[in-house]
Amino acid sequence: MGLAKIKKGDKVIVLTGRDKGKHGEVIEVRPKEDRALVRGVNMVRRHQRQTANDEGGIISKEAPIHVSNLGIEDPRDGKPSRVGIKILEDGTKVRIAKRSGEVIAEKK
Repeated sequence: MGLAKIKKGDKVIVLTGRDKGKHGEVIEVRPKEDRALVRGVNMVRRHQRQTANDEGGIISKEAPIHVSNLGIEDPRDGKPSRVGIKILEDGTKVRIAKRSGEVIAEKK
């Protein structure tokens, strides 16, 4: 199994677009589309029909954003970084921030 560059729970920064510079946490990753949902980023307003358990009206929710427009937050200084993969002595693969060489902590 390959190691994904961006995973659910990662802290990311938007690099381009109308939300450039915003920070957020990845809620969901859609690998087939190369897109991710980021909390509080790329908000869109949608009309929603009223149902038995949901209120109708106009709601705001996150729209998927392409992963090429996201940069992972460097654990050392919080700036956007690219992701590299390193194999440790014990044979396990870890993701590292190319900017500082720090290991990106995995969310469990």
